[in-house]
Amino acid sequence: MDDLVYLDYKAKELANIKKGKKTMIIRGAMGRKLPNGRVQKGDVLYFIENIGNGMVMGKAVVNEVFNSGQLTKEGSIGLVEQNQDKLLLDEGLKKRFAGKRYLILIEIKDFEAVEPFMIDRTKYKNMDDWLPVERIENVKSN
Repeated sequence: MDDLVYLDYKAKELANIKKGKKTMIIRGAMGRKLPNGRVQKGDVLYFIENIGNGMVMGKAVVNEVFNSGQLTKEGSIGLVEQNQDKLLLDEGLKKRFAGKRYLILIEIKDFEAVEPFMIDRTKYKNMDDWLPVERIENVKSN
């Protein structure tokens, strides 16, 4: 399974992944939502920065996935802090995810820069920061 993952440009998430400093992606919400329960070890994540150009710039393989059960605010904050060395969240992203009831921590490996390509977003009514696409070829623009 392939997924499109939007990364925060201001927080330099993609740059830190490229340098090998950031090895974990986080998603979280007050309720269960994508990618909760949908990401598996071995899936391939394709990365787009949230700068509006829709260009896929890299990919990595999912090494491990942790889907939390319902967390307390304190438990959620503790989980983020415990994994901060892999997450490298800036203050804005910490504020965004710490305290959420459900967290998904996705450890990645084998990052590769790819020849940048555009995606076709017409199949997606709701543009979220995580899009399961089955196969990346299905959403590549021509």
